[in-house]
Amino acid sequence: MVSLNKSGLLRTHGQALQEGIRDGMPIALGYFVVAFTLGIAARNAGLSPFQGFLASFFNNASAGEYAAFTVIAADSPYLEMALITLVANARYLLMSCVLSQRFAPDASIWHRIFVGFDVTDEIFGISAARPAPLDPYYNYGAMSVALPGWSVGTALGIVAGNALPAAAVSALSVALYGMFLAIIIPPARVNRVVGAFVALAFVASFAASTLPVLSELSGGTRTILLTVLLAGIAAVKYPRDE
Repeated sequence: MVSLNKSGLLRTHGQALQEGIRDGMPIALGYFVVAFTLGIAARNAGLSPFQGFLASFFNNASAGEYAAFTVIAADSPYLEMALITLVANARYLLMSCVLSQRFAPDASIWHRIFVGFDVTDEIFGISAARPAPLDPYYNYGAMSVALPGWSVGTALGIVAGNALPAAAVSALSVALYGMFLAIIIPPARVNRVVGAFVALAFVASFAASTLPVLSELSGGTRTILLTVLLAGIAAVKYPRDE
């Protein structure tokens, strides 16, 4: 399969792969830094560097992974871990559908599956900006550098957490909050509705941790309930125009 660029010239798989690697390098560097701080959370959950590497390799998602590490640290059941991972990563299902529609009609199901394996916000952004039809090898190029950056960063974060004193590990854990602020602040500044629900999520999370009945639930269960409830309210009250 070949695709056409804007000039109408044929672009081979090799060219698409190289362009994907080129565009994926800045993403890989950013992933490495964020994943390093995520490794501190994995270390606190009791994961070894190899386990952290595998966790990040098969779940390239910051919020979803952090939620999973929180559930692991709380020694919660596997069902709760599966649910919270599904809820936190649900948006990637929609992103995969969008990218799948940008492929040429003759693109095989295997290409669609392999591309869907590592759809992240950043990879989705650079892929959606490409002219259609989208060559899956462009995604493979971006994934080939972004995914190792994320996985290795997590493993090294765990190694650093094991080597550093407890006070330093506690200080590095604060970087995780910076990671989440970097995720939620930009869309909250652009969209007031998003900003309002972000603030509401903070208030609801604090209230759920203190109310008699909800406080008895595990942290993972409270996160699942609040995510589904607030996201559902936002979707019903403020649907996005087509």
